[in-house]
Amino acid sequence: MNRVVVTGLGAITPIGNNVEDFWNGIVEAKCGIDEIKAFDTTNFKVKLAGEVKDINIEEILDRKTAKRVDRYAQFAMIASREAVKDANINMEEIDATRFGVAIASGIGGLNTMQNDIFILQEKGPDRVSPMFIPMAISNMASGNVSIDIGAKGESFCMTTACASGTHAIGEAFRIIRHGYQDMMLAGGTEASINETGIAGFTNIKALTQTTDKNRASIPFDKERTGFVMGEGCGVIILEELEHAKKRGAKIYAEMVGYAATSDAYHITAPAPNGEGGARAMINAMKDANIKPEDITYINAHGTSTHLNDSGETSAVKTAFGEASKKVMMSSTKGHTGHLLGAAGGVEAIACVKAIEKSIVPPTINYKVPDEECDLDIVPNEARNHEIKYAMSNSLGFGGHNSSIIFKKYED
Repeated sequence: MNRVVVTGLGAITPIGNNVEDFWNGIVEAKCGIDEIKAFDTTNFKVKLAGEVKDINIEEILDRKTAKRVDRYAQFAMIASREAVKDANINMEEIDATRFGVAIASGIGGLNTMQNDIFILQEKGPDRVSPMFIPMAISNMASGNVSIDIGAKGESFCMTTACASGTHAIGEAFRIIRHGYQDMMLAGGTEASINETGIAGFTNIKALTQTTDKNRASIPFDKERTGFVMGEGCGVIILEELEHAKKRGAKIYAEMVGYAATSDAYHITAPAPNGEGGARAMINAMKDANIKPEDITYINAHGTSTHLNDSGETSAVKTAFGEASKKVMMSSTKGHTGHLLGAAGGVEAIACVKAIEKSIVPPTINYKVPDEECDLDIVPNEARNHEIKYAMSNSLGFGGHNSSIIFKKYED
């Protein structure tokens, strides 16, 4: 089987609109959560979110393109351009039919859906935009990115709720490993901070209603009361090793393991003791042919909900056994909030940068220990530590679990 390496990164997040600013925000314990600016929250119980800030999308994509693409796909296009540039890809020098795109989204164009449904109700069916369907459907991040960069290989969208981004990266990894493509741009994108998105997640009792932005997204803290909605995009360029070496690409890390499982248990709650998540981690380590003690760092799903954080802790104890006492596991959702289908993409970048820089991301805004979450969560401050293997976990509504593993690159 082919070896697969990471050669490019691209991100738009609540703590930075490119990879460098995002990573600096992680290391500096920056919190991107604030009062919602996208709409008037007067009648809403939830007041906070992790919004993308200080970005003029029409300047980056041009006004015509921006108007014809939903916000979630706009993010994907901008982050993908960064990743392609970072990987130093010249489309005229590669086989475009061997370059694929796998950008996931948990929900798709929710802003377009909301806006055009309002128009339908208020002005009638003839006023619904002819662009409604192409802007709303969740595959159009991959579709628009493929068109924008000229990638003519496999192009698809994974939709597995909050596991979507990690699933997309994992499936892209398999596609290259088995020789179907030379390169894949993979990750996740999401933009669901609007009235419908916030109301829906509020009424399912998933979101915190605190108004203190520094005590809102607090993974593994005993006082956690729900997650904070975030938005953004994270994508990586995965490439077959010899292909990358032949064109002189910079190699950030090697991807070595992936597994996905289903709880087959409940539409929103995880299986007891995180059984499904534990199997995903165990199988990913088997896929990478490593032992639990080989892994230095886990980027946890760590949403700041009671059931997720305690269940994920139990899952790590099951999967890692005695090694769970030594592994460092943090959640970067304290910085960004929960980016839903984009979370896995952004958190994969956090793992790759952690390996590159030998810095373990912290779990910020942590104050009150919880006996149910008693692993080393790297509280509040980043930690200098060499990382040979890093794992990223994502767990989604519907019982979807996915784990991916990156390794420090060695020729």
